[in-house]
Amino acid sequence: MKAHGKLLGKIAASLLVTAVCVAYALHGIDKAGVLSALRALPISAVVMYLGTVAVTHFFRGARWNYLLKPLGVTIPLRRLLPISSVGFMAILALPVRLGELVRPFYATREGPIRMSAAVGTVAVERIVDGLMISILFFVSYLASTLHGTGAAASFSPELRLGAWLSFLGFLGLTSFLAVALVRTEATVRFVLKWSLLERLMPVRAAHVADRLRALISGFGVLSDGRNLARFVGQTTLYWWFNGLGMWLLARQMGLDLSLGAAFTTMAFTGVVLTLPNSPGLVGQFHAGIKLALMAFLPAAVVNSKGIAYAVVLHGLQTVWYVALGLLSLPLVSAGSRGHHESLKDVVAEANQSAEAEPVT
Repeated sequence: MKAHGKLLGKIAASLLVTAVCVAYALHGIDKAGVLSALRALPISAVVMYLGTVAVTHFFRGARWNYLLKPLGVTIPLRRLLPISSVGFMAILALPVRLGELVRPFYATREGPIRMSAAVGTVAVERIVDGLMISILFFVSYLASTLHGTGAAASFSPELRLGAWLSFLGFLGLTSFLAVALVRTEATVRFVLKWSLLERLMPVRAAHVADRLRALISGFGVLSDGRNLARFVGQTTLYWWFNGLGMWLLARQMGLDLSLGAAFTTMAFTGVVLTLPNSPGLVGQFHAGIKLALMAFLPAAVVNSKGIAYAVVLHGLQTVWYVALGLLSLPLVSAGSRGHHESLKDVVAEANQSAEAEPVT
């Protein structure tokens, strides 16, 4: 019942975020201007952008191996990429990142690794991504402030607050990772003490402590310099091609956006997407793009070509990840009876595996 209530709470938060973001994205838009920009979109721009999405997808999926290797698991690339594709589709399609357990679940099928440890590697991945885009966003804000003109004058209070909160938040999470890895038992005791689990539910506390230790073991990649460096290198390439594709598409759609502004837009939108996500990121993605573009372009341009740009970005990414995920699902999922599992089956099994993991 408690888990069910927690899930309902997450879904309610997701719907609230969706409603707020959709309302903001639609406010003041020039419908005729949006439709005109969409009709003028050249096919060559679509092909070009999908090319950068393909490269981005490769680095995003392949880099996970460098987090699994220190835990004794190596997944061949021919399986890793389909597994990643299904996982990315699940994250995109389901609200509040309910599909986040899909990739860890597949990892437990590929090698001797606990579900909680595999989840730990995904936590590291998300925190490194968050720290990277937060630093990029924060640096772009500082640079615009130092110049004192152009984008600096347009950086809204919301963007400035977002820059500071995202940077400090992910810096805090990174510090937690480091402390948890060095002082695991102290971290476990701290969590149990301040959550009051030991006092209120002593039996449950032992279970949580074991899960937490396994989760922290997934942070072990931080002490493996070689694999961590490779992971960070591929992560840098992943975000570079992501930002490059956004800049090229913006130029093709008639938006006078510099390369730096495109990366700032990417970084801020990434920060917005760390909030409880809506199904398919509908509204949330568009609101992030719109709010970021307001720092660089006139409102009239943002509410016409800018919204069209957000629609094209979101639409092409959604089609890419869903199509590739559906094509990959039969390649990596087979149930106990030998039949191919649906995405619903995989998500259900992944969550059951996380809940049923035995205490060691």
